[in-house]
Amino acid sequence: MRPSSDGRPGGRRRVADAFEARLQALEDREAIRNLIASYGPLADSGDAEGVALLWTEDGVYAVDGFPEARGHAAIATLITGPVHRDLMARGCAHVLGAPVIDLDGDRATALCHSVVLAKTDEGWEAVRVAANRWELARTPAGWQVTRRDNALLDGRGAARALLAR
Repeated sequence: MRPSSDGRPGGRRRVADAFEARLQALEDREAIRNLIASYGPLADSGDAEGVALLWTEDGVYAVDGFPEARGHAAIATLITGPVHRDLMARGCAHVLGAPVIDLDGDRATALCHSVVLAKTDEGWEAVRVAANRWELARTPAGWQVTRRDNALLDGRGAARALLAR
């Protein structure tokens, strides 16, 4: 093994490995950001299948005020159901803030805020403001959600606890 420029064997390999790990972390964070950012346009266009495919097959979406949805079919029903259809008929926008991402190998968590805006006669109103915790896993299909918890920022402790985890 040839010594590195600093005289230690394998120094270049260690630098290359560190660079590769940093690049992988950047790519992972960008893939997770894109996944989270894609939720709003998919939900607002009524693409229930597209929304469901953000999750793993057995993924869970726990939305404060609704029954927990487990699996693609149940998650898709959140988009095709009457509450969401009514929002879409009024005009709505699901807006997600930039996530804080914590990577741990092939697993990750992300924390962010979300706001659902709905059209009114006078303009737009925030009809839902929530804290979100996303649990994700690297799968053969790329990063996917294994669980998303969404808790209303309504003064109760649930949302604060979600953001503090």
